[in-house]
Amino acid sequence: MSVRALVTLSLAFASLSLAGCTEDGAGEGADQAGDGDGDTTGDEDSGGDGDGDSGDGDGDGDSGDGDGDGDGDSGDGDGDGDSGDGDGDGDGDSGDGDCATWCPTPGTSWQWQLSGNLDTTFDVEVYDIDLFDTPPATIASLHDDGRAVICYFSAGSHEDWRPDADQFPPAAIGDPLDGWPGERWLDIRDAEVRALMQARLDLAQSAGCDAVEPDNVDGWTNPTGFDLSADDQLDYNAFLAAEAHARGLSIGLKNDLDQVDALVDQFDWALNEECIAYDECELLQPFLDAGKAVFHVEYVDDPADGPAAADTVCGQVPAGFSTLIKLWDLDAWRLECA
Repeated sequence: MSVRALVTLSLAFASLSLAGCTEDGAGEGADQAGDGDGDTTGDEDSGGDGDGDSGDGDGDGDSGDGDGDGDGDSGDGDGDGDSGDGDGDGDGDSGDGDCATWCPTPGTSWQWQLSGNLDTTFDVEVYDIDLFDTPPATIASLHDDGRAVICYFSAGSHEDWRPDADQFPPAAIGDPLDGWPGERWLDIRDAEVRALMQARLDLAQSAGCDAVEPDNVDGWTNPTGFDLSADDQLDYNAFLAAEAHARGLSIGLKNDLDQVDALVDQFDWALNEECIAYDECELLQPFLDAGKAVFHVEYVDDPADGPAAADTVCGQVPAGFSTLIKLWDLDAWRLECA
């Protein structure tokens, strides 16, 4: 992923809870995801781009207004969570009856972990985890616990460690993503690239994911090695949304803030990195206005920097954001804005 420098806020790491945030470490009894040793590979899906569009919580998204026959405590959808999921199949605790998939509402609580042994002990409504590194059994276990599951994959970059890496046409593999070894931009106009993304969505569906988080969908603002236009990106992102919905999957818009107005109706929620650091959180307001969750992250380099970052960040985030303070490698460590 593309990386922009984060100004590190320094303060002694003095306590496990503070005003405006709470800290959660890796819990005991964590489920192990990924390969035979239980480790996830850790996809670097964080980071920004040169135009300031980058950057990615406990809330109150506990109720829905679905029309279905769900068994949640509030709301009526088909989900299994504590509050209805509308007409979708998700197991999370938030939803909207007009939504054909799992549609989280503002304030939905979440955990985002893409590296290390997956810690499933956090009391949140949603887990965002790696599509390739998480066994379907782990996803099923999260569902059994009443959580919805978002599955991460990169839709705009070639990662040379992925099992389908050798299927991408060489001509569609572009320039490296600065700071992320083994990762290069993709030509999102290429038909074979799109077919491979359809296959990844098929995998998400078969694995039991409720939603997908396609990363690097803002290549048009980055030096990709291809002459990608804004229209190329809009077409590709709309393609991803339509393909996800055709499979009953919810989909979030990752960053790409310059195109929020054009895409908000096609995406079910948003995930943003560092909009506080780059003073651009207001660009996500259309998602909140539409009753859609905004999952948001600000990064620190060390857990010791977390409390000071939380003091700064948690007082600035717009009402309705689901905000976490995370490390760049997206392991289990987190602080959340209350």
